[in-house]
Amino acid sequence: MYSAKSFSQKMVEYYEPVKNDSLKVGIEENDFLPFIQKGYTLMLPENKEIKGVLIFLEDSKYDKKNFSSKQMYSQASEKGFAVLSVSTEIPLDFYFSASSMISTHKLIQEAFDKHKLPNENIFFLGASLVGHRAMRYIKFVKESDFKFQLKIRGIVICNFTMDFTRKWYQHKRDIRINRIDLQEPKFINYLLETNLGGTPKTNLESYHNFSSYSYFDEENRNIKVYKEYAIRAYVEPAIEYKLKTQLRTLYENNVTDIVGFLAELELAGNENTELIVLQPEDNKSQKKNTQSTWNAINKDELMTWINNQVLK
Repeated sequence: MYSAKSFSQKMVEYYEPVKNDSLKVGIEENDFLPFIQKGYTLMLPENKEIKGVLIFLEDSKYDKKNFSSKQMYSQASEKGFAVLSVSTEIPLDFYFSASSMISTHKLIQEAFDKHKLPNENIFFLGASLVGHRAMRYIKFVKESDFKFQLKIRGIVICNFTMDFTRKWYQHKRDIRINRIDLQEPKFINYLLETNLGGTPKTNLESYHNFSSYSYFDEENRNIKVYKEYAIRAYVEPAIEYKLKTQLRTLYENNVTDIVGFLAELELAGNENTELIVLQPEDNKSQKKNTQSTWNAINKDELMTWINNQVLK
């Protein structure tokens, strides 16, 4: 039993044994990552009716298990929300494959069925890959014929890449100027090129389909997927920090994607979007990245926004 602010909570964990194998994630001989635990952790508020569910698609071993979702347990419990964190077996899973998203869908359905969670007022949240996975999962399920469909009310976007065409060029520049640790740029571009059938120069359509939003996609084909949801987006430009430590410009900044995404949503008719810009005084962390942005968010105020979106 876990308690905070006098709100009683019940924790449920279900994880399968780890597969004794690994995945190739780069061109070097030792570029392999071991598989991780597939399963979920569920926080249930006790002694009150559950009005909705917050869902995080977190790696079971990324930044410690359920690191982001744990930061919402107290606030969610107070408002009568359950919190579900789901992980596939793929390390640093970008949801390139349908099998990953099907695995996630089955785990979510199992958690809802087994624990009698209400299929209403569903919110997806997350930074970095956690947020990207949410966008990929929502698109995949909406375009499939699964009998079980979540009744999603909103999405909380936090400082992650939406445009993987821009991301690929960002990493090509990183590699060219060679002013930061190149492990991540090389790793991500290898995965993109391997799973999307080439580069944006050779297979642009694949990058458009994979991206939640792309400035370079004149159709903005994926905007329609998200136009019915309440959207709150958090960004932390950290312009001076990125310029001084990484020599990155606004073209190499996730803020570019997220602001463009919100603009296209409004053009598509979504009148329930909100942009929150974190200023330097809002985040005292010396390291500026997607996770530190999530850590700095006022979770009480965020939970108030979520609760205000609940259908009466």
